[in-house]
Amino acid sequence: MKASTTSSTGLSRRSFLRNTGAATVGLALAAPHARVLGANDDIRVAVVGVHGRGGDHINEYSRIAGTRVVALCDVDRDVLAARAEALAKKDNPVKTFVDVRELLDSGEVDAISVATTNHSHSLITVWGCQAGKDVYVEKPCSHNVFEGRKCVEAARKYRRIVQHGTQSRADSRWAQTVAAIQSGKYGKLLVSKGYCCKPRWSIGFKPYAEPPANLDFNLWLGPAPAQPFHGNLVHYNWHWFWDFGNGDIGNQGVHQMDIARWAIQGATLPTSVVSMGGRYVDGPNFKDQGQTPNMELSVMEFGDTLLVFETRGLVKNGTDFTNKVDNEFYMEGGVIRGHKFYPNGSSEGQSLESPDVQRGPGGHFENFILAVRSRKVDEQHADIQEGHYSAALCHLGNIPYRLGVEVPFNYRTDRLGTSQVVSDAMMTVLENTKSIGVDPARNTYCLGPKLQFDPARESFKGNVAADLLLTRFYREPFVVPEKV
Repeated sequence: MKASTTSSTGLSRRSFLRNTGAATVGLALAAPHARVLGANDDIRVAVVGVHGRGGDHINEYSRIAGTRVVALCDVDRDVLAARAEALAKKDNPVKTFVDVRELLDSGEVDAISVATTNHSHSLITVWGCQAGKDVYVEKPCSHNVFEGRKCVEAARKYRRIVQHGTQSRADSRWAQTVAAIQSGKYGKLLVSKGYCCKPRWSIGFKPYAEPPANLDFNLWLGPAPAQPFHGNLVHYNWHWFWDFGNGDIGNQGVHQMDIARWAIQGATLPTSVVSMGGRYVDGPNFKDQGQTPNMELSVMEFGDTLLVFETRGLVKNGTDFTNKVDNEFYMEGGVIRGHKFYPNGSSEGQSLESPDVQRGPGGHFENFILAVRSRKVDEQHADIQEGHYSAALCHLGNIPYRLGVEVPFNYRTDRLGTSQVVSDAMMTVLENTKSIGVDPARNTYCLGPKLQFDPARESFKGNVAADLLLTRFYREPFVVPEKV
């Protein structure tokens, strides 16, 4: 489960990790590879995980003045070589690493930018902080709630800038919408709702096989249990397996979850959570190799405000159930959607009245680089503390589902509450399954228990099984430590 206080972090080659108590003395002692940056120094960045989203990281840093991509790291040697070759053709030669621990030994890197699989995000973030590197970590920063808190603790202990990849925080329009919601002009916020409705159809079945020669599968597994390789893991469908991903709520959904929480003034973690849903795919018996739900509804309580999150993967444009990645805010006076206000009983949207909240200069990656230079945590749009809370909501949204039981489609329950917004969302989730021919009269959905949660302690109240899902068993030496 959680690492003991003496567990290895996997960085035993660096003697400074045996002396982390020096962190209280000063930055130089806590982070021996950190350098004091001058105004004219280039920020030297290494991108870790360069397939897919990692390519976007490379492009973003390449556009920021005073920033150089100096190294790449990936457990897939073919992907790594291709990215390095492309940069070399642009007169940007880089060093390459397969093992991130070797990269972190380098004194020629100031910051790492992490775009690996979800289950490695926190471990690399903690290791990076311990090595004196600032960190940009893709969403979600954690694979479970415990890990996110360890990222926050590492950032603070080693005085590192750690930015979370929820880039809507850098969007002036979203900042103004949140300001309007919290202004009181439209009454109280009753329901903050997020949608993650992207096509997530069957991934079929891939046979167990030897890992390809170009992939270091041991490093890819990292903290996860040892297990055989199959082709649905690399490079994308790992999202739909509990050992590595968190389903779409923790993939695309964390962006909308972050906005939903942002709108609830002062919100950190909820006092209760409940969820329902299932994995419904086309094909024989409506089964595939994936594990996470592609249809899910999660409901959380934040005082007088509900956070409702609808994840639906059986969507297709041109049908009754189309793609939708968005947020809505149900106020006492009406609904805010699409950055407009719709008064109760009206279909005419009005421009929002909001303080002129501006983000910038530049985008989310540039905001990270500016904070790296200034060393001011509060200049970040998405500090790791915010990232931890929003990622944790995705994990909390999954936990009741994972503890749930199958019930008939016609099973009537008020476990999710009596809000009309919740009732409508639940019916939409169930109705949407008909798009692949699910017969409501013959099928079931998974209904989770309503779990009480203590936001201050970041643990459930009186439910050991739920608490176990706040963390995981770690495979040595890939251990997120209890004490960072």
